Amino acid sequence: MLLVEPSETYLDGYMGALKLGWSPGDEVMRLADMQKINSDPKTFLRLKADNRHAEGPPVTLPDGSLVERLPGLTRWLWDGEFCGSINLRWPREGYAMPPQVRGNVGYAVVPWKRKRGYATVALRQLLPIARDEKLPHLDFVIEVSNTPSKKVVERNGALLIEYFQKIVDSGRIIDCALYRLILTK
Repeated sequence: MLLVEPSETYLDGYMGALKLGWSPGDEVMRLADMQKINSDPKTFLRLKADNRHAEGPPVTLPDGSLVERLPGLTRWLWDGEFCGSINLRWPREGYAMPPQVRGNVGYAVVPWKRKRGYATVALRQLLPIARDEKLPHLDFVIEVSNTPSKKVVERNGALLIEYFQKIVDSGRIIDCALYRLILTK
């Protein structure tokens, strides 16, 4: 399994996964990505692959408020076909993430490729990219009940920092864990 930069070569695989109901986020993101691909695939790919300058419109939070987009990049997981995505984001200044996005990394593996260790390998392959961006550490916010994700970050050297509660859509509260992985050369 390799990380690949989103490009026209892999776009049909990504779109196929979206059409099957998979999303790197939620249903709103899935539908938005499909619409962006259908209307302007070249801009979609450019901003998805490498958005180190945080181009694009502000991000709408679940409460409807708008916040500045963060710099970041996305890589797709590929084993001969599309397997999922992993993204890296960082603050515009300093090292502290904004309160609405405490984690630097997000990843999602398509259901039909899970339990193969792909997320662990993807994160391992992402670490040199994070080091190249001069990030001192990566933070991961994981729901306490998400044992597979905890294993992914722990296998890559992340340590538990704290437990906290997070309010999500419609005021629901979820128990989360903050893990940190120190980036050393």
